[in-house]
Amino acid sequence: MLAVGGLTRLTGSGLSITEWDPIVGAIPPLSHADWQAAFSKYQQIPQYRLENAGMTLEAFKGIFWWEWAHRFLGRAIGFAFLLPFLWFAATGAIGRKDWGRMLILFLLGGLQGFVGWWMVQSGLEVRVSVSQYRLAIHLGVAVLLLGAILWVGLEYLRGRPEGHVNKTTKIAGWFTVLVFVQMLLGALVAGLHAGLVYNTWPLMDGAVVPEGAFSDGWLSFSENPGLAQFDHRVVAYAVALFAWFFWSWLRTHSKPTLMVRRAANTVLAVTLAQVVLGVVTLLYQVPVALAALHQVVAALLFSAALWLTFELRRAQSFIA
Repeated sequence: MLAVGGLTRLTGSGLSITEWDPIVGAIPPLSHADWQAAFSKYQQIPQYRLENAGMTLEAFKGIFWWEWAHRFLGRAIGFAFLLPFLWFAATGAIGRKDWGRMLILFLLGGLQGFVGWWMVQSGLEVRVSVSQYRLAIHLGVAVLLLGAILWVGLEYLRGRPEGHVNKTTKIAGWFTVLVFVQMLLGALVAGLHAGLVYNTWPLMDGAVVPEGAFSDGWLSFSENPGLAQFDHRVVAYAVALFAWFFWSWLRTHSKPTLMVRRAANTVLAVTLAQVVLGVVTLLYQVPVALAALHQVVAALLFSAALWLTFELRRAQSFIA
């Protein structure tokens, strides 16, 4: 779902469906007249008038199918969660004590659909793209849902962690938060198209800090494309250093279990891969395939960091 969402954004398809109908909207246009009606609605928004004027119906179908697939997959995920839950709850495979948090997971999925439409609305009247703030919130809720599902799944697979949370586990938790923040910064970069303004590395067109970075005061952090990219770069370095030092510390100052070692090795490997991928994506001016892969690997890094936190929590009695 994160991959399809990223591709929908990268192909400029997110505003191609201008209405939100959770039930009837699951059915795509079935006739030429239906396609013309959908295209006519798209032609009324600023993105078409200012960026895509003259687009053919066939070209419109290309972006429509990306957005439709994204929404359809969201609906499918809802059913893929709800129907098995009802069956497992009825048969006792999921105990009554766990019904509450399963409901929370389902409601988070519903909230994500609402936030997605709220994001789309921001690009229908004045803007030619969605608000970078709402894009970041949309991605943030998706990542939180991913993390919640992963944690619950790990508890069923590995057993629920018990006892006090020690300092080592807290450090891993803060690393997970840092990765989450970095993903939100990436959403701001995407929303501002900031990946296209400075395509050199390690400097930004010969400078450490881009020219005019703070021209809008505090708003520059979320409104200035150059500063948004700079922030994303700096936090990427922080993530890489954090991952390296924490991996080294675990090996030299503790006796990690096998699963902790595997999780820590995974975090370090995915971090290094993500840094290299980010630099290459920037240097090649954000091609769609690389940018989408960059988002997917970010989700993998978040998942690996959460897995490490979970394993440390389980094995805290074995960690110095």
